[in-house]
Amino acid sequence: MVQQETGSVFERLGTTTLRVDCAGKTWPLLRPSNFEALWESIGKTGEEERAPYWAELWPSSLVLCEWLEAHKECIQHARCVDMGCGLGLSALCAAQCGAQVLALDYEFEPLVYAAETQRRLGIPRVTWAVMDWRKPALAQHSADFVWGGDIVYEPSFVETVAEFLDWSLVPGGRAWIVEPNRVVARPFKGAIEQRGWDFTRVFTRSLEWEKHSVTLHLLEIVKKA
Repeated sequence: MVQQETGSVFERLGTTTLRVDCAGKTWPLLRPSNFEALWESIGKTGEEERAPYWAELWPSSLVLCEWLEAHKECIQHARCVDMGCGLGLSALCAAQCGAQVLALDYEFEPLVYAAETQRRLGIPRVTWAVMDWRKPALAQHSADFVWGGDIVYEPSFVETVAEFLDWSLVPGGRAWIVEPNRVVARPFKGAIEQRGWDFTRVFTRSLEWEKHSVTLHLLEIVKKA
């Protein structure tokens, strides 16, 4: 389905290449070039949560990819889920490390760009799927690892992300969430610990991003076995 719709999405939104240096290589990510058309299409829906954040690369993705590459022995051959994959950088990075990745996004368009980047790079083992994590359409307890970059950016996502982790992770499975110190994400720790899971801030990094410094925390969550 993604391949069938590639031409129409590219015709409507255009294409450009964003080159990203991360995890020891340069990634040529495809993304829209016609942002005016993109925002117009979103505006017609009247749904604020459909703002096209996916069309940008966020600094949390870089930290996440570095972590995945550094822990490739853990994820190699593992069943993994990328929550809110956007342009697909972390999913592609993990797949290149040998993981079997199910990459999810709320919108269809980012998956078109991500799948085409995958095709051009010749990286296997990624399945792209439109999915609302509030209504998971994957087998329960089917993921060894789940990750996401900057996905707790709305107060309502604190509980829904925790619920998705509960649904998708095998007992003893791990999640890695990169969070840029957002105030709205502070209750997330409590939502995890209420479930009896381990919550650890395992890595912190500051990046210069768009002329200002951003501090990013990588959170490791281990689901109770």
